[in-house]
Amino acid sequence: MQDDDFKKKLSKEEYHILREGGTEAPFSGKAIEPGEDGNFHCKACGASLFSKTAKFESGTGWPSFDQAIPGAVIEKSDTSHGMIRAEILCATCGSHLGHVFEDGPTKTGKRYCTNSVCFE
Repeated sequence: MQDDDFKKKLSKEEYHILREGGTEAPFSGKAIEPGEDGNFHCKACGASLFSKTAKFESGTGWPSFDQAIPGAVIEKSDTSHGMIRAEILCATCGSHLGHVFEDGPTKTGKRYCTNSVCFE
């Protein structure tokens, strides 16, 4: 998909977050629900990213998951804002989803902190 296609498909907020690496304000996101297959899908390309069984309430104000579907997301080093973090991107279309942290409360120890607008 070309950049113009993403601009046509996504709202300005969705485009800013998914394609420009923005972030929605905490506790401002829409409620998200899994698709009929029980997975959460990328708003930009429709790829399955996370299973409903991986979702948990983190109290951070953003949707959180303890694991991604194998091969669905890629991690990239992010040194913006004076921090070193792991950015997570859709492996299919490269859209920004959020960040993954090593402070998750479940057995995986991971917290995939995502933006609600990233899901269809």
